[in-house]
Amino acid sequence: MHALELTLILLGASIFMVSLLRRVGLPTLVGYLAVGALLGPYAGNLAGDSEVVRTLAEFGVVFLMFTLGLEFSVSKLAALRAYVFGLGPAQVGSTIALIVLALLAMPAAWVEQVVPGGVDWRGAIVIGGAVAMSSTALVSKMLADNRELETEHGKRVFGILLFQDLALIPLLILVPAMADGQGGAWQVELGWALAKAGVLLFLLLKFGPLFMRTWFLRVARARSHEMFTLNVLLATLFFAWLTGKAGLSMELGAFVAGMLISETEYRYQVEEDIKPFRDLLLGLFFITIGMKLNVAVVVAAWPTVLVLLLVPVLLKLALVTALVHATRGGLATALKTGIWLAQAGEFAFVLLVLALNARILDEVAMQPMLAAMLLSILVSPFLIRQADRIALRVSSQEWMLRSLQLQRIATRTIAHQKHVIVCGYGRSGQSLAHVLEAEGIEFLALDLDPDRVRLATKAGEPVVFGDASRRETLLAAGIHRAAALVVTYADTPATLHLLAVTRELSPTLPVLVRTTSDSDLELLRAAGATEVVPEIVEGSLMLASHALALSGVPLPRVLKRIRSIRDDRYQMLRGYFHGADDREAENIEETHQRLHTVTVQPDVAAVGMTLSQLPIGRCRVTAMVRSGRRIVDPSPDLDIEVGDTLVLAGTVEQVSSAEANLLRR
Repeated sequence: MHALELTLILLGASIFMVSLLRRVGLPTLVGYLAVGALLGPYAGNLAGDSEVVRTLAEFGVVFLMFTLGLEFSVSKLAALRAYVFGLGPAQVGSTIALIVLALLAMPAAWVEQVVPGGVDWRGAIVIGGAVAMSSTALVSKMLADNRELETEHGKRVFGILLFQDLALIPLLILVPAMADGQGGAWQVELGWALAKAGVLLFLLLKFGPLFMRTWFLRVARARSHEMFTLNVLLATLFFAWLTGKAGLSMELGAFVAGMLISETEYRYQVEEDIKPFRDLLLGLFFITIGMKLNVAVVVAAWPTVLVLLLVPVLLKLALVTALVHATRGGLATALKTGIWLAQAGEFAFVLLVLALNARILDEVAMQPMLAAMLLSILVSPFLIRQADRIALRVSSQEWMLRSLQLQRIATRTIAHQKHVIVCGYGRSGQSLAHVLEAEGIEFLALDLDPDRVRLATKAGEPVVFGDASRRETLLAAGIHRAAALVVTYADTPATLHLLAVTRELSPTLPVLVRTTSDSDLELLRAAGATEVVPEIVEGSLMLASHALALSGVPLPRVLKRIRSIRDDRYQMLRGYFHGADDREAENIEETHQRLHTVTVQPDVAAVGMTLSQLPIGRCRVTAMVRSGRRIVDPSPDLDIEVGDTLVLAGTVEQVSSAEANLLRR
């Protein structure tokens, strides 16, 4: 088939299927899997499984791992080491051991029922390794889309996934060695490969940050968006190629590249540039996975396929749950971790195909296993969507944690009357909050980014971790006592859901909504929005003016406040606490500002100085927290005391330099 015809068929089918599934609220990747299964060689055969499509699909996973690397700095990865090198080896090792023991201990007649043709110890190891793998592409994408990378179960899930990718390396070396019967030669080859991998990763993590910062600083100075995008693609594919040559997976190299860029100030611009390539190619990847499903085999050997589907899924779910619970993860966290990792993985197909080529497994045994693994990936999104509900049913601890979260929210608002509920504390939310604070209007912000909540709370701002789309969260936030509710994030589907819940709880509450698309204005108004305001800086000013007016501030005073902000060249709207889910394109120039908190330690030189004497260069102190009390625009003559938390505004380099000077002893 001609390449253009193949492209048209895949695009047309994907658009139709994804649109259909989005209407019923199902993940888009299920649509891609379905397209592959329906159009692949075992069904409609309208789109052959071409080498070009498979190569492009591999790049999809590479770019996905790169964007996930942007979410993890070197320090964050170090914080996950207990999960990567603790839970990871335990999960992979115990899964392989249990599968091998079970297959070798079962009577041959039983084994024939699930693995036609039987299996020896070599095949048992291959099957065990395949079962141990989970879908990095599927799970990582769902973690990012659901904003659960920083949750307790999300960190454990991602740590185990990283180790699974590392464990693939020795398995890929071991399978051909077992087929060749090289005796102990494979041990030398395996040791050499692991040594190369260790040296390469050490060099990348040791010298990579400086190299990456210098590289992209030179690119940014060229002030060419085209050059910037080309260098992002080059960095991603170069690191993927480098680790591939060293015997590691390309996905791991792309992850390291993203992690190194996350240490620079260009991560947000990089993420926006790479996103279109990632989403398109990742869709192709799931289509190629779907093409491997032989529907005829599923129908003809459905009892075998059902056993091969249920047993590994239930085994991994129980095993991961037990391991996490044994490491004090809590039953709810353990159960959610097990549900997220229960499915098969894309690298399992690599192992099985390698074993087929090495004649360790035969074609008759392969197809039922492939079908079962693909079905496990297909049903996994549905199971994952029920993870919270299942955890709430079986764990009283999860109920307690939810109750504590709601109690924390309710405590912040119990004495508030006519306050403003700010849903989302990104750039627009912070801009609005600063205007409300300057005018003395009480507010409570709800946000799902733990990094941002932690930084803003440390700075004394009334921000709590909570999902504003949940009925119980809005009730705890005092929706019946509020003067207004403001939605500051530009996510139309999520906003429509929030509006439905809000109108059910409080039909007359004024609701202000931010959007980036004019096409959504009437849709949002019809859903119950009092006013819809577009875009970032000017949009923030409009949100602030409406919120002040609804809170009872006279209109002339509102106009004067907004005018004073503009006259001050938007100083109040510059600088933001950055979180992992900032998606808006960011200026790549060195002048971009952000907010950062520094707590004054005992015995540092800054103690006893006035604010005007502090060695902070061109940074500004926008606020100070002392003994739990927040002071906005503190006086330059104010003396610094031990325990004071200063909120600094400046570029990345200015803030870093100021922090080093403030903490110098």
